[in-house]
Amino acid sequence: MRFMVLVKASADSEAGAEPSAELIEQMNQFNAELAESGHLVQTAGLTPSAEGARLLWFEGEAEPNVVDGPFAETKELVAGVWILEGESVAEIVELMKRAPNPQRQAGTIEIRPMVDAL
Repeated sequence: MRFMVLVKASADSEAGAEPSAELIEQMNQFNAELAESGHLVQTAGLTPSAEGARLLWFEGEAEPNVVDGPFAETKELVAGVWILEGESVAEIVELMKRAPNPQRQAGTIEIRPMVDAL
């Protein structure tokens, strides 16, 4: 089963701040371990929301409204993703508990099982 692991954005990620060299080194090692164990399918960081757009569909309207970033609600934004292979949410939770956080910063990671497209 595949899982999408969403790393929620922070004020720093939305400002385009580069992660520390220590975090990059630890994250590269962590991703290498995930790949070696057969769990890693893909990983990617995302640019700040100022570089993106949203499409909003409203009831009764044929075309979506396009809203350019940045978006105000940082807590709703995603800064990066992993797509992992595993047997259960519990297994992925245990893997992600080992995700690097050398500066002990506040943050949120969300884990969601993926379903194949119809």
